[in-house]
Amino acid sequence: MKQEKKLWIGFALIMGLSFIVLGYFGYEIYQQAPLVPQKIISADQQTIFTAADIKDGQNIWQSMGGQEVGTIWGHGAYVAPDWTADWLHREARFILDKYAAKDFQSGFDSLTDEQQAALKIRLQNDLRKNTFDHTSNTITVSADRVEAIAYLSNYYRGLFMDDPAFDQLRHDYAIPKMSIRDKDRMHKMNAFFFWATWATVTERPDSKITYTHNWPSDELVGNTPTPDLLVWSGVSIILLILCIGILVFYHVKSGKDEHFEIPAADPLLKQGITPSMHHVKKYFLIVSLLIVLQVLLGVITAHYGVEGNGFYGIPLDQFLPYAVTRTWHTQLAIFWIATAWLATGLYIAPAVAGKDPKYQVFGVNFLFIALLLIVLGSMAGQWMGVMQKLNLINNFWFGHQGYEYVDLGRFWQIFLLVGLFLWLALMIRPLLPVLRRKTEERNLMIMFLISCTAIALFYAAGLMWGRQTNLAIAEYWRWWVVHLWVEGFFEVFATVVIAFLFVRLGLLKTKTATINVIFSTIIFMSGGILGTCHHLYFSGTPVGVMALGATFSALEIVPLVLIGYEAYSNYTLSKANEWIKDYKWPIYFMIAVAFWNFLGAGVFGFIINPPIALYYVQGLNTTALHGHTALFGVYGMLGIGLMLFVLRSLYRHEIWNEKLLRFIFWSTNAGLMAMSLMSLLPVGIWQAVESIQHGMWYARSSELMQQPMMVTLKWLRAIGDTIFGLGVLTLCYFVFSTICGKASQKDHTLTHKDQQ
Repeated sequence: MKQEKKLWIGFALIMGLSFIVLGYFGYEIYQQAPLVPQKIISADQQTIFTAADIKDGQNIWQSMGGQEVGTIWGHGAYVAPDWTADWLHREARFILDKYAAKDFQSGFDSLTDEQQAALKIRLQNDLRKNTFDHTSNTITVSADRVEAIAYLSNYYRGLFMDDPAFDQLRHDYAIPKMSIRDKDRMHKMNAFFFWATWATVTERPDSKITYTHNWPSDELVGNTPTPDLLVWSGVSIILLILCIGILVFYHVKSGKDEHFEIPAADPLLKQGITPSMHHVKKYFLIVSLLIVLQVLLGVITAHYGVEGNGFYGIPLDQFLPYAVTRTWHTQLAIFWIATAWLATGLYIAPAVAGKDPKYQVFGVNFLFIALLLIVLGSMAGQWMGVMQKLNLINNFWFGHQGYEYVDLGRFWQIFLLVGLFLWLALMIRPLLPVLRRKTEERNLMIMFLISCTAIALFYAAGLMWGRQTNLAIAEYWRWWVVHLWVEGFFEVFATVVIAFLFVRLGLLKTKTATINVIFSTIIFMSGGILGTCHHLYFSGTPVGVMALGATFSALEIVPLVLIGYEAYSNYTLSKANEWIKDYKWPIYFMIAVAFWNFLGAGVFGFIINPPIALYYVQGLNTTALHGHTALFGVYGMLGIGLMLFVLRSLYRHEIWNEKLLRFIFWSTNAGLMAMSLMSLLPVGIWQAVESIQHGMWYARSSELMQQPMMVTLKWLRAIGDTIFGLGVLTLCYFVFSTICGKASQKDHTLTHKDQQ
């Protein structure tokens, strides 16, 4: 107990101090975010854009898909450009050509290096100067920029509306005609594009760096890496090596394996199955269907990268555009993984108690219906938003919020939050009697409930921004949801659940499991909470955020260096006794989780985490590589593994089809590896090289992305997608045939009378 008490104290200190620091820098972001002026005016005091134009323009951008159609400040989808990088480079080229025509009666490209250098300095003096006047709350732009704004406004109006001259570019960017339906809306979205771009090139007061820390890279406007980028990248790498050494030393010193007797028979055979545990089965039916739908939408979304206006000749973009398919693809990933994990929790809580509290069955069924309504309702609202069928207020509440992974409307966010608290209540009620008994499992259960509470509570961060909140502030809270909720507390929940399952199977001592869980949580959260800031390097945040993110995101990788030991331990457990072979495939999926944790979250994650790396690759396919291998490779594989564990427990006497499970396991893992190594990785590396050489604008341009070799690399993804898709379809068939088969487990079900 003494060791456990020390670990609990360490856990409390890490959590408390980390959130204090994260909260402080959140306050700094509020104070130093790029301001939205009351007006943007010309030198002769003519109004170009107003604050209302910019704020409404942000909402219009969100309604048409937002971060699901290209990116802003590097965050979003990968087919269309980053609009801030695109606007910035086009504005620079327009003004430079204007200078060259006026001074040399020639185009900029025809000038000598000395002449070009002089014009670039003149351009940088104009664009980088901060002309925000706090007294009048205005930004003043030069006459040259006024002309550039007019030119670019016409350009984007043609692209997002219906100018035939942009048909090929719309095809390359997977943007349907009339994505924006009227000129007034387009004017306002241009206002938002200009303001977001203004923040990328305008230097902060009393500073030589821009609001986005000189991102995106573009040599024409002087956006180049700063010393801070290099310094904190070096610090992060040194700290990573140091902490890995410390952890390995600690592990070698204290990592003596415990030897104890493995049970001769499956302990779960003696476990009764309560009525509410049986009702969890329907969750897994929905999980299976959502996986298939999510993968299908992923195939369509990937295909838009080579055929931007359809699907093998079908004009799909007219009623199911890229913005919708990608929204649903990313959102359904969160939905099905979360549903699998929530269902596992609903199964575990009564299993520990041995009986259902009153109305537990009703709660499980009610939550199931609520989750279905949230999934279907939010998807319908997002489609209506992208198709421009909602006004801006209704879109915010019921349509498409435009923020990647948090796209669902505010009403659906609140509905989901209520559902999560209902789930939390269904977790707590069965476990309260167990906690009162102060058994050996008590500390493990406390950590389980802490993770459940955090899952419910931290989704509320998604309610912290409003309809017209400054983008820098909205990004801060969005990453609370994406990083802390999805990557953070779900990770803790997963660690506890896996440990608990091994304890229930008699493969791990309770005390050992408890100590390992608390220690693992401390190690993970020591980097994970403050590591949130690595998403915010270039999102209009102060320099301190970069230092914090670079330092602590490196620590997130530290525990993953021992992941091979975890995988080997799980593999060894799967061979420990004859009856354990029945759990072979659930355990193998846990081994896959360890593998993808190392490769997807660790290796592919760290190559984009240091500031100098992310400066060049943010928003490129290197991010998609990390996203696919970490989200599905870790959380998806774990969701499948947990689902199989529960089904194995529910249908304990059934003989499973080993060939089917072997095919599911190897096809999903091999397919994920193939799509990563054959397509996402080489495309990402190519883009990174071009970004370093030419700038972010070129790495996302149609000129690069539609080159024949690049198109071939994108087509190669079909090989991995097909293998992966076959595995997912087989998984769906297996789950349905298992649950809907004729066999039952009535002899292991506790009747209401038994429970009483």
